[in-house]
Amino acid sequence: QVQLVESGGGSVQSGGSLRLSCKVSGNTGSRYCLGWFRQVPGLEREGVAQINVNNYATYADFVKGRAIVSRDTAESTLYLQVDSLSPDDTASYFCAMKRGLFCSVKEVTARDIDYWGQGTQVTVSS
Repeated sequence: QVQLVESGGGSVQSGGSLRLSCKVSGNTGSRYCLGWFRQVPGLEREGVAQINVNNYATYADFVKGRAIVSRDTAESTLYLQVDSLSPDDTASYFCAMKRGLFCSVKEVTARDIDYWGQGTQVTVSS
């Protein structure tokens, strides 16, 4: 089993930044992807960023150029920083883990995820 615990959400002004953390614990194995999804009520959960065990990262088009996903292996923590926030970024953000080696954000959907964090709300005000 794997446990994912997010932190760092909250309210941010438009134009500001967010930095989310996800503490990973349990038996991840050696082949897995870590990533972030977000969800707005009434809509499907959508991928934001994915990173593999070699620290190769991919991003959704809507955050490309203003987001960085990173891992601190020693601390078993996943991070997501997003800059230039707009109200469109308001959502619940979820940390996610998928077993395997195929980690492209364009290929990994919510149905592929094996473990989820509890989610953290990010609200961007204009």
